[in-house]
Amino acid sequence: MSRPVPDPPAPGQESVWDYPRPPRAEARDVRVVIRFGGAVIVDTTDVVRVLETSHPPVYYLPTSAFRAGALVPAAGSSFCEFKGQASYLDVVGGAGVRASRAAWTYPSPSRGFESLVGRVAVYAGPMDEVTVDGEVVVPQPGGFYGGWITSGVAGPFKGVPGSRGW
Repeated sequence: MSRPVPDPPAPGQESVWDYPRPPRAEARDVRVVIRFGGAVIVDTTDVVRVLETSHPPVYYLPTSAFRAGALVPAAGSSFCEFKGQASYLDVVGGAGVRASRAAWTYPSPSRGFESLVGRVAVYAGPMDEVTVDGEVVVPQPGGFYGGWITSGVAGPFKGVPGSRGW
């Protein structure tokens, strides 16, 4: 499939089609709050996001910022050609509600992604609510990718039907 036509970004928006490939990690001065099982499991301004062509940003948060017991090692792993070997985590919210393999981390990321050590990314879909600076995020389409869509990014976004070859 050929590359789609990027949506024109509105003032103040970034086009995901201007993001680099290979991806780039960058610190971001925003507040991220995740609620799950009726409880706040993380509230932090210590944020690194990864930007990759056609993907909404993936936000990585320090494991130390999560509520005690909110992250539990899970079976399985995957490999990213850029970031390296990922390990998965179950996310546990209030009242013991559990989302299987709803988060991932790179314990020993590839060169260029050292800023991800000790950080976790979370799929927004299974959570009650994920906000960036008070704005509720929309999960990246598809079941595999973990980007968060806010009003600050323009697509189209990888993960929609027919985007496998992007």
